[in-house]
Amino acid sequence: STPWSEKSLAFAEVAKRYGYDFESPDYRLQSDPEERIRQLLAMDLSAYGECILIGSSMGGYVATVASETIKPHGLFLLAPAFYLPGYPRTDFHPTAARTLVIHGWQDDIVLPGNSWMFCQKHSIRLNMVNADHRLLSELPYLTEEFERFLRTLP
Repeated sequence: STPWSEKSLAFAEVAKRYGYDFESPDYRLQSDPEERIRQLLAMDLSAYGECILIGSSMGGYVATVASETIKPHGLFLLAPAFYLPGYPRTDFHPTAARTLVIHGWQDDIVLPGNSWMFCQKHSIRLNMVNADHRLLSELPYLTEEFERFLRTLP
């Protein structure tokens, strides 16, 4: 929810090494996930030939729902806020050439079972790590996985 956070900066560095531009929308004024989706969909992405969406927590929810319209090349999700009270969507149709979900075993904000249920339903790879919801203790691993994700996109 904070633009250019520690995670965003780390992912931006990897993305730039692979020739991608990196946008980090500022959602701080908007706590409603559906409004954040509208904000993302209102961005002009037409200048980009290939789009990859990255989202953490509510950002994972936003990226997944927006993927149905944007149809990104990749969807990289960190502890996505799926199946939570107050979030209107419980039926997702992620649209991307490749999707990866990473979740922490010690996450007590979005339970790991939520990602498991989503990944099982959509046959998506789930990587579990020894971390809490923010996943910052695993940042080097996350950036390595993001680099591998970019290298192996079809």
